[in-house]
Amino acid sequence: MAGIGFNSIPGQGLTAPLFAFEVNSGGQYDSASRLVLLGHTTPSGTLAAATPSVVSSQNEADALAGPGSMLREMFRIARQNAPVQEIWFVPVAASGAADVRTITLASLPAAGGVGYFYIAGELLQVTIGAGDTVTTVALAVRDAINGYYNQITGAMLPVTATSAVGVVTVTARHAGVLGTETEILAPTQIASNAFAVAGVFTVATTTAGTGVPSLTAALAALGDDPADMVVSPWADTASLDAYQATMSDASGRWAYNRQVYGHVLCVSTGNTATQTSLGAGRNDRHVTIVPRPIGAPEPSWLWAAGFANRVITWLSDCTTGNVSRNQTGLTVEGISPPRDRTLVWNYNARNIFNNTGISSWNVIAGRVTVDKLVTTYRLGVLGQPDSTFRNIQTLFQVSGSLKYMRTVLANEHGRKAIADANPGNLAAISTPADIKGTIVHSYDDLVNQGVLENVAEFTRKLIVKRNVTNADRCDVFAPIDVVNQLDILAANATIYRQYARAAA
Repeated sequence: MAGIGFNSIPGQGLTAPLFAFEVNSGGQYDSASRLVLLGHTTPSGTLAAATPSVVSSQNEADALAGPGSMLREMFRIARQNAPVQEIWFVPVAASGAADVRTITLASLPAAGGVGYFYIAGELLQVTIGAGDTVTTVALAVRDAINGYYNQITGAMLPVTATSAVGVVTVTARHAGVLGTETEILAPTQIASNAFAVAGVFTVATTTAGTGVPSLTAALAALGDDPADMVVSPWADTASLDAYQATMSDASGRWAYNRQVYGHVLCVSTGNTATQTSLGAGRNDRHVTIVPRPIGAPEPSWLWAAGFANRVITWLSDCTTGNVSRNQTGLTVEGISPPRDRTLVWNYNARNIFNNTGISSWNVIAGRVTVDKLVTTYRLGVLGQPDSTFRNIQTLFQVSGSLKYMRTVLANEHGRKAIADANPGNLAAISTPADIKGTIVHSYDDLVNQGVLENVAEFTRKLIVKRNVTNADRCDVFAPIDVVNQLDILAANATIYRQYARAAA
């Protein structure tokens, strides 16, 4: 048994009578996660660009980011998918030109009716009175857009509107190319829709949104603060390079001298060729790209917030094994499938995506669900195929395990001396054998918590020894074996019309 050590009560020099207790922490690891949303604010938002801030409610999101802003809507979707997740904002300054489109109204039904139209997946309607002019209806459409608020979901629109003689001008709230993703259409599936008749409701682009913001300042603002999942709608080359630098194993958040970890989830909009080309050009284990098809109702920033928050509660759970689970079939709240079912990628496409570093999703009973989230990591240091860090779960298993082990090691061996042996069982001294025992016990804890496996083989391969040139240093080789996901179950169903009789 180790001797009794004290942090405050001296080991010598006390003579006068004293009955004293010093109070210390025995150490307790708490698993928690912080999710960071990158996006734009409107001028009415009070939070400055590149300024991290925690957000606890929709009212706070409205105040910090501005009603209808990108960040405000990302928070709304995030809360639908993870009601108690800790969420932070880091505003990104917009750049470029705002997307501008027109809705031209003509040939309205003389008897009136109801006009329905979608904007960013939200269904709006206006009443058309008998004999209403196009100017009157345009004004109604304008007011419907500017005053829209979904009382069930809390959704607001990413655009504002003005009107003139029969024309409604719709402008994105933010500058940038992502504004082009906003859907505006009159559905033909609603039989009584007055706007569905050809020529009544015509949408045209007058100014296509352009520009991608720099994320450098926003990512730098994270510093070494917790940022277990960074969520961003941008997946262009410059943004992906910024994520890679931020999370770098050599000089970023995963570097040995920082050890603050984190992961990035972003969204790419495009067809199958665009997605596979993007994935094949990257090789970063700290970035996950979710593919969004052209024509999806909701814009990419809502896809990013939805997917990230749907899985973060599992990925941050290194206590009950949720971090290790297959995520297939998890419904992403607040996201709609493409109206054109041919845009839903089939198994072959999803399989190609996963093999080229792009994640996949599916549609079940009309709802978007997680299929498989992967990183863009595919190749080892010499360009050889390497699937070690393909699954997003692996990165969270690793970061969670290392944080747990580091906490246990700090609790048991922090502020200690090191020696090859400790014959006096002094509490102030640790030995390589002591450190090895602590590592094995913490590994066993993580096995029992469903994160790691094979403690016996780990113990056999684990190496803990003092450094041969630095007497104050202890070196460790830790061969960690993570639990795997049950992604595929293959069965051979052999059918018989009649079983053959057994031989007598």
